[in-house]
Amino acid sequence: MYAFNYQCPQALAEAVSAFTAADDATWLAGGQTLVPVLKQHLAMPSDLIDLASIAELKGISVAGNRLSIGAMTCHAEVAGSPHVRGHIPALAELAGMIGDPHVRNRGTLGGSIANNDPAADYPAALLALDAVVHTNKRQIAADAFFTDLFETALDEGELILRVDFPLADKAAYEKFANPASRYAVVGVFAACTGNVSRIAVTGAGPCVFRADAMEQALNSSFTAAAIAGITADPEGLNSDMHASAVYRAHLIGVLAGRAINAANARGNGQ
Repeated sequence: MYAFNYQCPQALAEAVSAFTAADDATWLAGGQTLVPVLKQHLAMPSDLIDLASIAELKGISVAGNRLSIGAMTCHAEVAGSPHVRGHIPALAELAGMIGDPHVRNRGTLGGSIANNDPAADYPAALLALDAVVHTNKRQIAADAFFTDLFETALDEGELILRVDFPLADKAAYEKFANPASRYAVVGVFAACTGNVSRIAVTGAGPCVFRADAMEQALNSSFTAAAIAGITADPEGLNSDMHASAVYRAHLIGVLAGRAINAANARGNGQ
């Protein structure tokens, strides 16, 4: 590790002011990715602005047809929340699949989506549920938020405040997990509201993406049978020691079918 200034503001305005005043500041959320990066000197900011004490960035609530989760809400809180379990249980189940207990009690929703690891779980939920990311500057639709490998639409210093998730009629998440890291080799989140279906895939490519051909078929019939003849193109998918691009393409179809079946088995009661 190296020398840097550590700041732990108590309010959002204080945090933004501290970031602006620093030479080269970085936000610190759960630190599950940032701390190892700092240890390896892959990043050397002048200041770490710790968001852990800012109450404005925490909490889970439901208003109308939207579930709101603060950026600094940890995965364990999402997994155990009565609000999430009652309104979008698939999201609670996804959060419970992330890492191990240590990761789930330290990692945060905002930190995860800002990092945009290609194998992270939350990006699939945001994309499939058509979520909206609220920052200290604007609102960003999930479709526009995740842009590339470890890249998002966030500007320098822009801070995620919360994420709003519309309540789907049906939703489920299925993941083929790496047995060591619990990251998604491939993960598929399926959601349906009215006649609109959305399928989001994580782990398979450099960045989370929607399965357009599957969505079109599901808009007519939200059943696994509707996508039985649709195969994912392995071109451009990840290929590594854990799975080839061809195998990942195969997993997309398998997991999408399982997610649709699980969503239908749960039914409109969610």
